[in-house]
Amino acid sequence: MFQAASILCECVDIVRRSGEIIRAHWSGPRRVRHKGSIDLVTETDLAVEAFLKEKLAALLPGAAFMAEESSAADRDPGALCWIIDPVDGTTNFVHRIPQVGTSVALWQEGQVTLGIVNVPMLDECFWAARGQGAFCNNRSIAVSGADTLTEALVGTGFPYDVAERLPEVLERLAAVLPVSQGLRRIGAASVDLAYLACGRLDAFYEAGLKPWDLAAGWLLVEEAGGRVSNLRNESLHFGEALLASNGRLHKAMTALLAETA
Repeated sequence: MFQAASILCECVDIVRRSGEIIRAHWSGPRRVRHKGSIDLVTETDLAVEAFLKEKLAALLPGAAFMAEESSAADRDPGALCWIIDPVDGTTNFVHRIPQVGTSVALWQEGQVTLGIVNVPMLDECFWAARGQGAFCNNRSIAVSGADTLTEALVGTGFPYDVAERLPEVLERLAAVLPVSQGLRRIGAASVDLAYLACGRLDAFYEAGLKPWDLAAGWLLVEEAGGRVSNLRNESLHFGEALLASNGRLHKAMTALLAETA
């Protein structure tokens, strides 16, 4: 298997440079197109994706791409594939809320081997290579030590078809909110997972995520010492609702959410 760690530094540099596009567009007018009633895309999404595909193709010739603005979410990523969300949190971007991430993961033979989440407006770049630990801005990071739900700050998100899935969304909120320290909805799953990896959140769950929403953050959490699964505490497959935690809280979170899966 190709050693993803060998291109980590070059890949981090490329993703950081893509953040300059987001910064350059931050204060200007937004040209927004609707992919769905509340699913947005801007010219910034397209520009960042084009930049990443050009640079990553040169870095690793022959690798396929699965990218939010140009790929189907239900296709097989294959043996070697870049999984890209150029602007995770497009609605945040449109409203100038700084939790906007660029998520880049390398998928190899059924697993993520390299993951980067860059949050350019906050000058934070998170990265991990399988077996090498997780980092933010060159500092090693780790999940929190919270071991009870009463001290757990939990992140979540809502699917784009939330109106059709409102009963299940409310069922999960009703299960988690009364027994946790609180809930946060940041609006970008890759950022949620990065925040879990560095201990700002203690657990995170969300349904309706696409591979590009979660691939890089999945590896960040695992390399930071956490656990990622579906809501039943089984191995996660793309298309399933995700549960991630610091590991200590996983059994308790599963007990709350398994019946809602």
